[in-house]
Amino acid sequence: MLGLMQSKQLMISSILTHAAREHGEQEIVSAAVEGGMHRYTYADAEKRTKQLANALKALGVGVGDRVGTLAWNGYRHFELYYAISGIGAVCHTINPRLFPQQVAYIINHAGDKYLFVDLNILPLLEALAPHMPRVEGVVIMTDAAHMPETKLAETHKVICYEDLIGAEPETFDWPVFDENTAAGLCYTSGTTGNPKGVLYSHRSTLLHAYAVQMKDVAPVGAADCVLPVVPMFHVNAWGLPYAVPMAGGKLMMPGFRLDGENLTQMMNDEKVTLSSGVPTIWLGLLQYLRASGKRLETVKSLMIGGAACPLAIIEGFGKEFGVSIIHGWGMTELSPVGTLNAPKPGMEDYSDDDRYRHQLKQGRALFGFEMKVVDEDGNEQPRDGKSFGRLLCRGPWVCSAYYNDTENPDGILDDDGWFDTGDVATIDSQGYMQITDRTKDLIKSGGEWISSIELENIAVGHPGIQEAAVIALPHPKWDERPFVIAVRNEGADVDRDGLLDYYKGKIADWMIPDDVVFVDELPHTATGKLLKTDLRQKFAEHKLPTA
Repeated sequence: MLGLMQSKQLMISSILTHAAREHGEQEIVSAAVEGGMHRYTYADAEKRTKQLANALKALGVGVGDRVGTLAWNGYRHFELYYAISGIGAVCHTINPRLFPQQVAYIINHAGDKYLFVDLNILPLLEALAPHMPRVEGVVIMTDAAHMPETKLAETHKVICYEDLIGAEPETFDWPVFDENTAAGLCYTSGTTGNPKGVLYSHRSTLLHAYAVQMKDVAPVGAADCVLPVVPMFHVNAWGLPYAVPMAGGKLMMPGFRLDGENLTQMMNDEKVTLSSGVPTIWLGLLQYLRASGKRLETVKSLMIGGAACPLAIIEGFGKEFGVSIIHGWGMTELSPVGTLNAPKPGMEDYSDDDRYRHQLKQGRALFGFEMKVVDEDGNEQPRDGKSFGRLLCRGPWVCSAYYNDTENPDGILDDDGWFDTGDVATIDSQGYMQITDRTKDLIKSGGEWISSIELENIAVGHPGIQEAAVIALPHPKWDERPFVIAVRNEGADVDRDGLLDYYKGKIADWMIPDDVVFVDELPHTATGKLLKTDLRQKFAEHKLPTA
């Protein structure tokens, strides 16, 4: 027997329709690439998005066609999110911080028909013009007054965004199709091999947005103002351009200026209550607040993901500025959010120090998302907060295969549909998961495992250390030993022995690293993660004093 309820396909376009109808007066504020602030409402956004949908159809973009974007967080990018998927095409967000050859590979592997690009990213496409022969045209995301001359016009059709949509009607009937239709495409920014495409559907995107905006996860309501610092080209800004309109909240789009001074001004001017970003961004903001004496006047919480958040950041915002950290974890393959660290009853009685230490954990699974930890033989480990192993997951917004994948002929899931994240983790009795390392970054010393993440977090807790990376170096007796590469804070005089002494009493003596080297800066991936492959190559010949 089937239930007698209406059946309706889950469409991304329905989010914007809802926001415009129920929260039409709510604002989207953007720091424009051309300068200044742009303001309009959800009602305005819907009209312009329908103009864009008409324009895409006029360009010949059809169901299943990939349309690439190279753009910052702004209102035009928001319009592309909804117009492209709304007509049944695929919104392919491209990370402009990747190496140029990776960008070219991604454009060609995806088979993008058109590319939309922000003004200050245009030089990247100009350099890549000979390497994207299948692209039919490039739309520059600006108005006629700011439209530049570009050598791209020699090889590709070049169009001004505002001219493209300006003559189109503000009416468009969003089509309804199978909710499993492809809607978005993001590529991983892995450190080895070519980036891999993850193809999201309308169904997976809506279910993920529902989960992200639940009260116990990242509470967003119509009275909130949310600033996604995490870029819209990085796994859909963690779903916030969908979740916030779904809830009717105000969106603050920061553009490309993400330094502490600009973020502080935007947050205070627009009364931001919640923001999201990676630890490196929040470290810069924390340092600016300390140096300037300014405060975040309305911010209640900062969501942190993309890499493990050091205790120093959690304590700094909590103790000094009264801002709560919401620690989370996810991957491109997960749309991307899998867990967030929301409290359970009884935790209000924790001391401040206990609460901050608890916030180091990446959190509990969102409803609909499953995870488990297994040993090397695939046996599930107990949820005791101590037993660690490979972290596996599955759920309706977890990928089942990579797009046009020729490297995994046997697929990427096991026989029971579990996806191996490549992370090593523990899960405690209350369901809180904590990443202890990436599989490839664990250090095996004398048959025992050492977490590089734990050693890095301790290092950056030192007042003289800005950032640190820990890698394994070979050792004749212990097989591998930990080695620290650190960046000092400006004016700090911490030396090798001082940093090694700082570890004492915080971990077992045998886990303390064998050596430290100081550098001016550490290499990062395009999404802000430590690029340890480069460090392993650079320090491959470094000899540990204990060896």
